[in-house]
Amino acid sequence: MIRLTLLLAPVLLAACASATGTGEQTASFDGIAADETVYFGGTEPFWGGQTSGQSLTYTTPENIDGTTFAVRRFAGNVGIGISGTLEGQAFDMTVTPGECSDGMSDTTYPLTVTLRIGEEQREGCGWTDRLPRVGGEAG
Repeated sequence: MIRLTLLLAPVLLAACASATGTGEQTASFDGIAADETVYFGGTEPFWGGQTSGQSLTYTTPENIDGTTFAVRRFAGNVGIGISGTLEGQAFDMTVTPGECSDGMSDTTYPLTVTLRIGEEQREGCGWTDRLPRVGGEAG
């Protein structure tokens, strides 16, 4: 077992290296702090919620109070990923910097959100207290 580990060590280290081939680690995204609450929402169908730490609340017009469940949050190279299980289905959300519009108001959001629940993918917008939405309904 030790021999196998020693043989695989260079392969595993190479897999951790950045795509540039320089062997240097790529820095993780730090634009959203680990303890920062992220608010998110989308249309067609309407959905939204917020996540902080290892908890996420997902809302819809049919479930205004929302469903709260445990998630894992991690920083990638260009944003954060949030994963968990919602009512037996995989819940995977990515949050990345980028101007976003909900298409229904004059509000501009600083984050884009891509959400996948089971096999269904949704697009939306996000914000934090430190990265606020502006204009329109942002009030």
